[in-house]
Amino acid sequence: MGRPPRALLTREGILRAALALVDEEGPGALSTPRIAARLGVRGPSLYNHVSGRDEIVDGIRELILAEMDLDMSIRPWTAALDSWARTYRAAIAAHPHTIPLLTGRPVRSLPALHSYAEAFAVLRAAGWPEEHLVPLVQSFEYFLSGSALALVDAPCELPLPDGQLPHGLDPMLNAPANYRDLAFEAGLTALIRGYQETLAGLRS
Repeated sequence: MGRPPRALLTREGILRAALALVDEEGPGALSTPRIAARLGVRGPSLYNHVSGRDEIVDGIRELILAEMDLDMSIRPWTAALDSWARTYRAAIAAHPHTIPLLTGRPVRSLPALHSYAEAFAVLRAAGWPEEHLVPLVQSFEYFLSGSALALVDAPCELPLPDGQLPHGLDPMLNAPANYRDLAFEAGLTALIRGYQETLAGLRS
């Protein structure tokens, strides 16, 4: 009898196994031995395709970015930000356990850097000064990451019986089922409106 066929390793296959591992078991589970075990190979064989954990995290970012329906040709710039927010939230919300990994590492993958370049181009064309581009985009991403995490947080429940709660908590006791979506819409509207006011002030 011949040898059983060996698993065919590819970079994409490794990255998808890594993403599935994080989705199922959380960011602390990410390691080359765990990924190799999922693929049915030995850990060292992964290094023929990826250099290590950092490249795997970069690759996970690329996979999530590929799930986003980004269209930075939308105008005006406020509509582009609105569209970006919605597709970003949907993609990150599908993989919330990746947020600690992605926020804990500088962006180095080329696809992600291209998306930043496109966003900067949109804002630059709208008249934003260069020194405002990174703070604006990062503050936007902070909001989006938080809103995505909120989708998997515990529901809005209070730990004490009604009789022991401080007075005035009726809004929390009677929060609508879609309060996370309402919070996202309120935050996104306020954020974009604030950016508009800031830009108007810079122009005056």
